[in-house]
Amino acid sequence: MQVLIDNYHLYLRGLGTTLQICLYAGLLTLVVGTFIAGCRVAPLTPLRAFGTAWVTVFRNCPLAVVLFFMAFGIPALGVNASYFVFGTIGLALYTSAFVCEAIRSGINAVSPGQAEAARSVGLGFGQTLRLVILPQAVRSIIPPLGSVMIAMIKNSAIAGAFGIGGDLYAVGIRQSSAQGEAIIPVLVGVALGYLIITIPAGLLLSYVERKVAIAR
Repeated sequence: MQVLIDNYHLYLRGLGTTLQICLYAGLLTLVVGTFIAGCRVAPLTPLRAFGTAWVTVFRNCPLAVVLFFMAFGIPALGVNASYFVFGTIGLALYTSAFVCEAIRSGINAVSPGQAEAARSVGLGFGQTLRLVILPQAVRSIIPPLGSVMIAMIKNSAIAGAFGIGGDLYAVGIRQSSAQGEAIIPVLVGVALGYLIITIPAGLLLSYVERKVAIAR
């Protein structure tokens, strides 16, 4: 395990980059996923069709294909940005389909009478969704939404394979191939880095679930 001690600064740097990817992708996927969930339950057929198509495409398309398109397809169209940006956006778009379904399940769990009462006092669809439905749906979507976000953190390793650079995956590749370090301790270091992120995230999720259960 001497390789972990000698290169701890690289792992710390990789951990920081991975945290940045997860933070930016997490925020973006929550925004996009919530918007798509609104489209899925909208009264307008074109919006529902758009939301359904979005979820169908991204939920049934492998993450590697989405990231490959972001890393090589988008630049071929003349759009230039760093692999960090493309990888983060690709990870967020892919995860947004699963976030959408988690939020939609929470929306459907709210009594229809709540929406009817909101409409009876003159609230539009957007206001009803934002002010009445989503605040009540939050309690039921926390467990599935938390699981999706933890899966996204682990999927960030796949994003790192497409040249983001500096993340935990890149650190492992550099140590094992470029510097010829033993693969097992290198992978142990990478795995520990992801556990440092996912275990606290799981504990936080459990804490929030307990608080919500008490609130009920």
